[in-house]
Amino acid sequence: MTDWLFSPALTPSLPIQGRSDRFPVRRILCVGQNYAAHAHEMGHARAEPFFFSKPADAVVADGAAPSYPSATTNLHHEVELVCAVGVDGGIVGWAVGCDLTRRDLQAEAKEAGRPWDAAKGFDQSAPCGALTLGALPDAAAPISLAVNGDVRQTGRLDDMVWNPEEILLKARTLWDVRPGDLIFTGTPEGVGPLRPGDRVEATIRGLQPLTFTVRSR
Repeated sequence: MTDWLFSPALTPSLPIQGRSDRFPVRRILCVGQNYAAHAHEMGHARAEPFFFSKPADAVVADGAAPSYPSATTNLHHEVELVCAVGVDGGIVGWAVGCDLTRRDLQAEAKEAGRPWDAAKGFDQSAPCGALTLGALPDAAAPISLAVNGDVRQTGRLDDMVWNPEEILLKARTLWDVRPGDLIFTGTPEGVGPLRPGDRVEATIRGLQPLTFTVRSR
């Protein structure tokens, strides 16, 4: 039996639709600029997508309300299809996620040629809905996000530059992808600001919707 200096943190996890067991989250990999229109709105030409990461405990699950983060005045929403890696190393399930971004810190990091960690990998930066196990219900499904009932982001999953299986193959060239890994697959155009009190509803046809309210610190 291992003695610890202090009690280890609980394992972050996601609920699974229709089941009582949960999916333990090991880490979160994210793909940038995987929708050509979003790359364009961010001022980039269509290019090969790239990866960044978030810590596992950035997950916000079960409809919990993430708090508005410190050190930013420009928090942005980015709705995404999330892939969950299972015991065989393949994609075992799917969910609707939201990559929260400190856009002002990201812009500063880009200008200075510095990493994006503070802009992307902060506490509670990865709200995620319940997993649906099995095959993706619709590879061309519409994806959308609304804030306080106002639709801001819309697209289709087949608008992605890389599809989920291609993303997984690329990830394996960079990391030892293991069970418990989540992959956020990129966001369509229409990203924009959130404020405390905003109600977010993110949907992908065939998956459980993600809803949460941004709370004040």
